[in-house]
Amino acid sequence: MIKKRPKNLDLTTVRQPIPAISSILHRITGVVLFIAMPILLWMLQKSFDSAGHAELHAMFTESFLWQFILWAILTSVVYHVFAGVRHLLMDMGIGETLKGGRVSAWSVIILSAISAVLLGVWVW
Repeated sequence: MIKKRPKNLDLTTVRQPIPAISSILHRITGVVLFIAMPILLWMLQKSFDSAGHAELHAMFTESFLWQFILWAILTSVVYHVFAGVRHLLMDMGIGETLKGGRVSAWSVIILSAISAVLLGVWVW
């Protein structure tokens, strides 16, 4: 049987729905947090020593790169938590409809954007 369905292999022309984008970002932030784990453990180890704590404080007050890394990690944590709560609510049967999925996906993105701005103000 020959199928004459059109095939669109150009992924740049495919428009993903907002719940799919939210889910993909949840996975990306999970990977970012996995990669950031050694940095977080290193910072935790440094913070136990008073000299290391002073070094971390100086590093985060003087270096834009380290401030950006801290902001990116904190923003990833916030997005991952919001999206995780969204998925937990959907597992409980809340927001499983098409409209509920769209509303919750937009809610996660908007709350995360607001949190990212507030975290940026706090870090810088």
